[in-house]
Amino acid sequence: MFFKRLRMDIAAAKKYDPAARNKFEIWLTYSGVRALSWHRFASRLYKMHLKLLARMASQWAKFRTGIEIHPAAKIAPGVFIDHGQGVVIGETAEVGTGTVLYQGCTLGGTGKETGKRHPTVGEYCVISAGAKVLGNIKVGDHAKVGAGAVVLRDVPPYATVVGVPARVVRIDGSKEGVDLYQEKEDPYLEEICALRERVFALESEVENLKSGRAAEEDGEK
Repeated sequence: MFFKRLRMDIAAAKKYDPAARNKFEIWLTYSGVRALSWHRFASRLYKMHLKLLARMASQWAKFRTGIEIHPAAKIAPGVFIDHGQGVVIGETAEVGTGTVLYQGCTLGGTGKETGKRHPTVGEYCVISAGAKVLGNIKVGDHAKVGAGAVVLRDVPPYATVVGVPARVVRIDGSKEGVDLYQEKEDPYLEEICALRERVFALESEVENLKSGRAAEEDGEK
């Protein structure tokens, strides 16, 4: 079982990384593949209730690869972690087959909740560099999360999301129907408009005060 999953991890690296030359080189040098192998070992220890040893194994893998994966996280075979430095995967996170995780991305929680508090990422997704997927949310199959995006709510299958907070910009490569999956109003734009109106009102009040004072001075003369 271990070697079958290892072969699937190596095959995924060969498929998604154009720089990969052969499977032996991937097995020998790719930190993402090594991190997943260590994770499967730590996960087995965790399931055997050897939780301290499991955490020690995961921390050793973090030291060696720069990738931190909690032993309880559920990662399907065939996942590819590209480069991987700074990748963090939380305790209750789940990642489906064929998903690609780039450096600096986080599958994390949003606080001190208990139970399922980390995201579930479907199959054949792309989580780009620096993206943060936070909380008990679902990322649908074949979805793409843009670099640096902060995802705080569910992502539909085949969707592309970008921004902070992340919003859907495409569904299956098309912009049609996007408004069905996101709010039409931009809360930041609304706040800026409200502040602008307030500034205009204050400027008008200042002008009225100046006019009143000027009229009083003319009367005194």
